[in-house]
Amino acid sequence: MTNMDLIKDIKSYEVLDSRGNPTVAAKVLLNNGVSEMAFVPSGASTGKYEANEKRDLEESRYQGKGVLKAVNSINTTLKSLLINQDPADIKQIDKLMCEEDGTSDKSHLGANAILAVSMACTKVSAKNFNMPLHNFIAKKGEEMGMSINQSLPIPMMNILNGGAHADNPIDFQEFMIQPSGFETFARALQCGVEIFHTLKGILSSKGLSTSVGDEGGFAPKLNTPEEALDLIIEAIENSGYKPGEEVNLCLDVAATEFYKKDYYDVVGMNKKFSSSELVKYLQSLRENYPISSIEDGLDEDDWSGWGELVLSLGNNTQLVGDDLFVTNPTRIKKGIERSSANSVLVKVNQIGTISETLEAIKISKENNFSTVISHRSGETEDTFIADLAVGLGSGQIKTGAPSRSDRVAKYNRLLIIEKDSGLRFYDKVNL
Repeated sequence: MTNMDLIKDIKSYEVLDSRGNPTVAAKVLLNNGVSEMAFVPSGASTGKYEANEKRDLEESRYQGKGVLKAVNSINTTLKSLLINQDPADIKQIDKLMCEEDGTSDKSHLGANAILAVSMACTKVSAKNFNMPLHNFIAKKGEEMGMSINQSLPIPMMNILNGGAHADNPIDFQEFMIQPSGFETFARALQCGVEIFHTLKGILSSKGLSTSVGDEGGFAPKLNTPEEALDLIIEAIENSGYKPGEEVNLCLDVAATEFYKKDYYDVVGMNKKFSSSELVKYLQSLRENYPISSIEDGLDEDDWSGWGELVLSLGNNTQLVGDDLFVTNPTRIKKGIERSSANSVLVKVNQIGTISETLEAIKISKENNFSTVISHRSGETEDTFIADLAVGLGSGQIKTGAPSRSDRVAKYNRLLIIEKDSGLRFYDKVNL
């Protein structure tokens, strides 16, 4: 490292995400003239234990969703803090920012401000070393003691939207396809795209809406999960693929969104479930459909219910904690100790730094929990998570339907990585 490789300047911008809401972008410039930018995503369905996304809360501007305070945190405090620091020492960069923030949830400076800089430092370091970003991320993982086997991830494609991602009666948030029975990522993606377009035709033929939700999936007026799953099975078969062999189904229940203190209010089905009843219902879905993965089947604080879910389905189903874990190493450790899931959803903005994200993945892998790298419903053109999924060999990525440029950008990046790197496709989920 020379003085030329150190941070010369940091600049932040208020930009827009895929929902047209403000978000934070940051550019890091080195003394040698190398620079890179990063854009921060934002969620609609958020867990209460996520790091704090700083908003201006001025109703006269962007309905209170402006991020000028977070932008200013970067342009003043974080810029002064990090000038002449080594951007490649991501752990130290993140440590300095978190110490400066001084809160447990990054609420002082804003997790969106801290993450923008953390991502930009990671990206500019890869560029400075003339390395693909996924290779640099793999290097950082190895430095942390992770055993890295880079691979192209299986896409988990949200082709029917419900819950907070759509204006329809379905309470479950995502109905996904997981094309895994293929030799390459490109072939798996092709399969998913063909099913997506076939589904559009089926919906249209039945007089159902083909408008799309936040994550690019269709959002027809359906009431029950079974209706959604039946339509997807039909689309898989009509596309010439075999459900349960070449293509599995995945659910994001997002149960926290409809949990009411001591019961689950599934309005679309006109039913109220206890924890045990919801577990039994999910078990019945698993028995009747080729479902390989269920995310947030229970509320973020329903630890006993999660334990019951693992006992019921943990041997043959990936049980993913999103709101449960919020990419937080402390909560992941708690879940491991209590056997409350067997998989962790990884969202960089839930924790707010890249080094803490890597730590969360490390803990998960060391305890035989699978990991799924995930987008947010409010996305940007930034493709960072594609390289993250490849670089750490996570094996799975959630980045929406093959629709909307913010989602397709990640798929296109993965296609390019596969072609340029020759890395293998992760063709199975290890449970």
